Amino acid sequence: MSEDKNKLTPEEEKMAKHLAAKDAINEPQVKSTEETASDIEDVIESKGLGKVNMSNFGPDRAQSSDSALGWHVLDLETLPSLGKYYPADTVIKIRSAKAAEIRHFSTMDENNYIDMEEKLNSIVESCAQVTSGKKRLSYKDILEEDRIILLLSIRDLTFPEPENKLMLKGKTEKSKKTVEIELAVRNLVPTSIDEEIERYYDDKKRTYVIKTRSAGEIEMRPPTIGVMQEVTQYLKDRNEKDAEIDKAFIQVLPYMQPDWRGLSLSKIFQLEVDYKAWDEKKFMVIYRLAERMRIGVQTELETTFDGETVKAPLDFPGGIKSLFIISDLAGELL
Repeated sequence: MSEDKNKLTPEEEKMAKHLAAKDAINEPQVKSTEETASDIEDVIESKGLGKVNMSNFGPDRAQSSDSALGWHVLDLETLPSLGKYYPADTVIKIRSAKAAEIRHFSTMDENNYIDMEEKLNSIVESCAQVTSGKKRLSYKDILEEDRIILLLSIRDLTFPEPENKLMLKGKTEKSKKTVEIELAVRNLVPTSIDEEIERYYDDKKRTYVIKTRSAGEIEMRPPTIGVMQEVTQYLKDRNEKDAEIDKAFIQVLPYMQPDWRGLSLSKIFQLEVDYKAWDEKKFMVIYRLAERMRIGVQTELETTFDGETVKAPLDFPGGIKSLFIISDLAGELL
């Protein structure tokens, strides 16, 4: 990568300085609000960012980024999966992102899907912990479609000030009035699996055990980050070799792999060989099941304003990189 490509924009440099100061002042000490504010002002001033007037932050704002350190338990009920595909005693904790992690994220090439995925996953890997009882799990065990909730929640801890909210333009359903909606977890609308499939959910196996006439008993579930990483690596390998890709196989593969461990290029190749031996009925049954097993969030945000429903297209102002770039630079300038 060239030196010019690595060079940060003025906005990214400002954000990096902001986070560097935050990392320096976020020591796990218990102090009064007055003492903490005083310490923050002293440290930020020593870092060359000028003096910050803490009284500018109103009482309705979230915790300051300085007091939002440490690990915070994530409510699994806020996830599109509702936590139902993880071991029953799973706990997911998150923390705010640090300056070095943000700098790495900020080098994302949004025109490169593989690079974009790597940068998104790097934030989750660094800022999330997954445990099941006393066993430490991997970030790769997090469901792919749960990732958006973790990223937004990590952003909230990193930039809790009101002026750093990501706002989208929406319209009220009846009066068509333009209203701003915050890109926040509470305004996301999750999708759900219909009852016809849901009745096959096995609480002990934490997956769907589906009995069919044409394909026998099938175990399926929404894919994890780890499974999707292996599938992406497989696609990259096929592209580099200019080999044909069976898109139908790639669509069903992730839903039939409960664990990313043991999944490799050679394993996927063997699975594709087995897949090509399926008859037409078995393929259609599994393909349709995979289609109906997709979870995630809808493509529109939704909230209420003056008693009316407000919707806005789900988008990232300024691109995906804006997740961890201060949105209101003017608010940081003195």
